[in-house]
Amino acid sequence: MIAYIPSPSQSVWYLGPFPIRAYAMCILAGIMVAIWISGPRLAKRGGQPGQVLDVAVWAVPFGIVGGRLYNVLTDPELYFTAGRDPWNAFAIWQGGLGIWGAVVLGGLGAWIGCRRNGVRFLDFADAAAPGIILAQGIGRWGNYFNQELFGVPTTLPWGLEISPVHRPVGYAQYSTFQPTFLYESLWCVLVAVALVLLDRRLHLARGQIFALYGMLYTIERGFIEMLRIDHANYILGLRLNVWTSIIVFAGSAVAFWLLGARGRRGDDRVNGSAHDAVAGLPVADET
Repeated sequence: MIAYIPSPSQSVWYLGPFPIRAYAMCILAGIMVAIWISGPRLAKRGGQPGQVLDVAVWAVPFGIVGGRLYNVLTDPELYFTAGRDPWNAFAIWQGGLGIWGAVVLGGLGAWIGCRRNGVRFLDFADAAAPGIILAQGIGRWGNYFNQELFGVPTTLPWGLEISPVHRPVGYAQYSTFQPTFLYESLWCVLVAVALVLLDRRLHLARGQIFALYGMLYTIERGFIEMLRIDHANYILGLRLNVWTSIIVFAGSAVAFWLLGARGRRGDDRVNGSAHDAVAGLPVADET
């Protein structure tokens, strides 16, 4: 019986001269799943066939750029200090896509796509939320193949074996570490299911499902960050991403309350109402 999760034997395969990278394949698989899930959900909100893909054409590239920008801007010493190659800032296949930047800039791309295709942005955000977090869970397996972003050493039977070349300085004597990629992946699946169920059973205002996504994801992410031992900048004794999680959770909670209050005043449609004020399309009842 294996008492640990073995590390992958390789993370790159070659199709002739072309490299097929596991990290990229995990990101791509996540995007495809998110689009597949979001399509029917947007249709229930009055969307038309193909509109999710039309919006994704804008959201996905914006999100990839945003994710990389966040990584580079929050850890510039990894790219722009003595002995580092600045061109590695563009090497996204090596890992390093910050979800915070991906959501912010991807959201901007989605807003542009919604404006161009006659889709109400908050409807799209709510429709996409379960798919987005499920895509994050799938994408985390790219960290497994790259042997990166793991946690502290552990002797638990589900500890993750890390090859010596990938162990941080000061941890060479340890062989198994907390599989934070697995913890986050499982949490993302649970949150995706919870969002779908809550969306079906509750009459929520536009945008509240996406706000719930922000709250539920950041609860777990803050704890995961405290387990990780990869390079990070610290503020007042906490990793930068812990503070980001706290801020995003607080912002999402405020947004959830404000959107709910707006819905109760009748300023915005709640899920299951009869008419879309922007597109004039009937909206299916999701209860």
